[in-house]
Amino acid sequence: MAATPQNPAAPRRKVSRHRGEGQWAVGHFTPLNGNEQFKKDDDGLNVRTRIETIYSRRGFDSIDPNDLRGRMRWWGLYTQRKPGIDGGKTAILEPEELDDEYFMLRVRIDGGRLTTEQLRVIGEISQEFARGTADITDRQNVQYHWIRIEDVPEIWNRLEGVGLSTTEACGDTPRVILGSPVAGIAEDEIIDGTPAIEEIQRRIVGNKAFSNLPRKFKSAVSGSPLLDVAHEINDIAFVGVNHPEHGPGFDLWVGGGLSTNPKLGVRLGTWVPLDEVPDVYEGVVSIFRDYGYRRLRTRARLKFLVADWGAEKFRQVLEDEYLKRKLVDGPAPAQPVERWRDHVGVHRQKDGRFYVGFAPRVGRVDGTTLTKIAELAEAHGSGRVRTTVEQKMIVLDVEESQVNSLVEGLEALDLTTRPSPFRRGTMACTGIEFCKLAIVETKARGASLIDELERRIPEFDEPITININGCPNACARIQVADIGLKGQLVLNDQGEQVEGFQVHLGGALGLDAGFGRKVRGLKVTSEELPDYVERVLKRFQAEREDGERFATWVTRASEEALS
Repeated sequence: MAATPQNPAAPRRKVSRHRGEGQWAVGHFTPLNGNEQFKKDDDGLNVRTRIETIYSRRGFDSIDPNDLRGRMRWWGLYTQRKPGIDGGKTAILEPEELDDEYFMLRVRIDGGRLTTEQLRVIGEISQEFARGTADITDRQNVQYHWIRIEDVPEIWNRLEGVGLSTTEACGDTPRVILGSPVAGIAEDEIIDGTPAIEEIQRRIVGNKAFSNLPRKFKSAVSGSPLLDVAHEINDIAFVGVNHPEHGPGFDLWVGGGLSTNPKLGVRLGTWVPLDEVPDVYEGVVSIFRDYGYRRLRTRARLKFLVADWGAEKFRQVLEDEYLKRKLVDGPAPAQPVERWRDHVGVHRQKDGRFYVGFAPRVGRVDGTTLTKIAELAEAHGSGRVRTTVEQKMIVLDVEESQVNSLVEGLEALDLTTRPSPFRRGTMACTGIEFCKLAIVETKARGASLIDELERRIPEFDEPITININGCPNACARIQVADIGLKGQLVLNDQGEQVEGFQVHLGGALGLDAGFGRKVRGLKVTSEELPDYVERVLKRFQAEREDGERFATWVTRASEEALS
């Protein structure tokens, strides 16, 4: 019918072709954002040659922007924050305005496994090239700062000379594989996952078949009943279980992750024997590569695909398209009996010797301290040390006659094996000191908070986790802490904008895993933080029922009690 004034034609809708989510498996290979374009243009692993032959010789200004803020991450390198830029400018300035001419360099330490020779080299590199910096992360790695591009080839040469690497420590890659730091030695271990971690490393790390994923891919393998690798928040995790018919093996979890859209991993309900773990790992990372969402970076983690598909479909695709066989059904892991799972303290090994776990302050150490730890471990142990996912360290294989001497040596370095709950349970990310995404300072804030709480509540003896993050990205796992602190700018009593935190309360992993509660409007300034934490912990002490955990109390406490 023709259009008339009384019957106007409907406006023509603009028809646009839906480009999908950028999933390779359904034919969407055209890059849909700048990150996907630079990865298509050149594999991130290829940047090493340019670093060695061009950038390290011509200096910082010679670095191509797509290498500087993209591909160099495939070799563990991020530009660090230029000094003097306050948190209010973090999301306003352009990347080149935030970039300093120095780098953070991450050393990947799969399974947290180190020899004293390796630890000594890490310490020496810190002293010579990184102004003494060497932070232990909550993913068992070590991070340097103040690295010059001119020094990177020599650093690689020294690390690789002792069997260490920065390969795919960052980037859209399979990053470090978390492992139980007491694998193979703990008396209560269900199964030792070390052979699987080693085989995954051999097959996957540096393999260009897996070096262009939609986003980062986080992994964990542990046979400890303590659930000591934060399996619930990894993209893939293998958790030790005993099958009633088949014996020790692993329960498979996929799709965990935090950041601004946190999700706990889901069980696929399978039992995986040790020798099949690498095959299953390869299948899952291949699903992520092929079906993962590449259109929006904010939806490019595996957790979004798992949430859309569900566990049943994910398992079916894994079995039918990638493994070409069915997986065995299996049991869920048992709840851990221990509240702490960081292995701090003195513990007997299954061979009769001991391992000794100790607590730096919020993961902050330095090169000199690391070399001294290496010396102590050589003098008192067998030459094996470990890092943990709680920013702690462990010396293995200590004879009973050597334990006290080792403990005394560690205490002399301010590395206590008997920390207060506050020192033991407080973690902090890198923060505004070096990180371009951060809004507030974290490391020094965490260290001073520990001191204040030890002074103010010396009698407090309950396990408590206090996780401090400089921005919303949750590198320090704020949503799963008893007290999670997300850095942001807040107003003080004078109406001035200052550093502070949004508070999350009652998160947990392991025992009744779940995300913390945000109390409406609850924000504290950095200066008020000790007062706030003291107040809420004293209310917990006053109101808790016998044996009640902090996270459980939070679920029933009034907003007034939590404010």
